[in-house]
Amino acid sequence: MDILKVLIVDDDFTQIQKIKTIIKHIDYPEISCLTAENAEEAVKIIEKNTIDLVLSDYLMPGKNGLELLKDVKKINPLIGVVIMTAFENAKEAVEVLQNGGDDYLVKPTSKEDLEHLFIRFHEKNCLIDENQPVIEEIKKKFTNFPLVFKSSEMDEALNIVARTSDSDATVLITGDSGTGKNLIAGLIHGMSSRKEKPFVTVDMESELFGHVKGSFTGADSARTGRFEEADGGTVFIDEIGEIPPSIQVKLLRAIQFSRIQRVGENTERELDVRIIAATNRNLEELIKKNLFRNDLYWRLNVVRINIPPLRERKIEIPALADFFIEKFNSKNSTKITGISAKAMDMLMKHSYPGNVRELENIIERCVIMSRGSVITERDLPPLTGTSDDGKDMQTDDNDYENSMRKYESVFLENALRKSGGNQSQAARSIGISERRLRSRLAILGLK
Repeated sequence: MDILKVLIVDDDFTQIQKIKTIIKHIDYPEISCLTAENAEEAVKIIEKNTIDLVLSDYLMPGKNGLELLKDVKKINPLIGVVIMTAFENAKEAVEVLQNGGDDYLVKPTSKEDLEHLFIRFHEKNCLIDENQPVIEEIKKKFTNFPLVFKSSEMDEALNIVARTSDSDATVLITGDSGTGKNLIAGLIHGMSSRKEKPFVTVDMESELFGHVKGSFTGADSARTGRFEEADGGTVFIDEIGEIPPSIQVKLLRAIQFSRIQRVGENTERELDVRIIAATNRNLEELIKKNLFRNDLYWRLNVVRINIPPLRERKIEIPALADFFIEKFNSKNSTKITGISAKAMDMLMKHSYPGNVRELENIIERCVIMSRGSVITERDLPPLTGTSDDGKDMQTDDNDYENSMRKYESVFLENALRKSGGNQSQAARSIGISERRLRSRLAILGLK
């Protein structure tokens, strides 16, 4: 990173001019400067521009510096925020730091104070550009699992995992689709004394309990159920909120008495199985609508782990992106080394309706389509719904993977159209090999 982008926020014009004058006399780092008179104006600037550091007054008309700090961290937690005040107040300093502030300066600010501040943030951002780790080493007990975390919410969730993994308590994992509930379930099993036994995922009645030959149309032979397959291990019931009431009764009995009965069979089988369930639905609301059994809910809700959506833990995006880059470099034999500051800023500002799964798909596409060794903003899909050439890319498709395939299809079709159908020329124009272009065309079903 060559230039440190600073936003000065202060309702005092004289103070802004003083800081700008100091910046003019700082040789290193090179600084570009934007200004705002209040928090509302500052937020608009941040949403439209890549900003590395916000230098804000504490007392301002409307929202104060602390409120601006909270708004900035919601937009992009990587943006540094330093609060300035005319009075040295220990309570205010503690509030700033507790709410994610990066530093606290007392007015009048000197050239030395600002110079040291700017150098520190410049070097911090250079580390990000060079693809250095942006989080501390993942706790040793989680290193065998593809989990990257830094937020307090995920830290709390994983602490619950660590404390309860080696028990036989039933676990209910809640959270939006794509947040990684299945990874948490696998983590619980992998850290338990049952880890050498099967971990079985299930979501259908005949899969849960098995069936005997002739018990229903199409049952040409007997089948062992997932519960039996998992004997001694763990059954993970994904999206348990979708299970119909008729199966809920059988599941309740299986949990309560550790016994199951195959479909079409009169005898019961005793099993030793731990149950982990997950849902993206509000089970309490389903209970009120008589769509989910209250007694089953309390059997499942012994230990509850909530996985927050990615938009509420954006601080993890850089580390997750780095993890996915390594994953897809290995898969595709590519050598992507990092993400540019502008591209990372765009990723941080996105709302991620598809959560971690959406970020993973974005990075996979970027690794495949990137024209260089660093992912830049031109490699990103149209996160706001419109492609660079103005063609509307919005879709009613709720399947993010399908949406990404549609975008890639349009992208490749545009390249082929511009090259007159010449695949070699099209591949060169988008910075990939002709072999990779042909591979992607085949996968997407394009001629």
